[in-house]
Amino acid sequence: MTKILMIGLHASAVDLSNHPGLDEATLAARIEQSFAAVRAAGFDAESCLVDADPDAAEKTVRDRLSEGPFSVAMIGGGVRMAPEHTLLFERLINVLVSTTPGIRCCFNTSPETTIDAVRRWAPQSP
Repeated sequence: MTKILMIGLHASAVDLSNHPGLDEATLAARIEQSFAAVRAAGFDAESCLVDADPDAAEKTVRDRLSEGPFSVAMIGGGVRMAPEHTLLFERLINVLVSTTPGIRCCFNTSPETTIDAVRRWAPQSP
């Protein structure tokens, strides 16, 4: 079965100033619900929440990759879609491809689209 590493920002690391009506607790719950939905769909998935600091995030991902092998990495929109996280996104992509040859990456647009992203790149799973 395909093993999936689900990488995203800790809710506490997200700048919520551009998201009126969204608070840290609500975002954390949405992230947890997306992870639970992936697991409930039968995927072998591991959550990997990171800080916004690229050095700390890279270390966290390297540590989690040692628990692999992982075939797919899902990287959340909070990492990819905010311009201030460009370096973070680059670092994570480069860690993934340098340490896990052949890994596939998928991307969501919100916690609610995580399962769709995983299904695109883990077709042999349910």
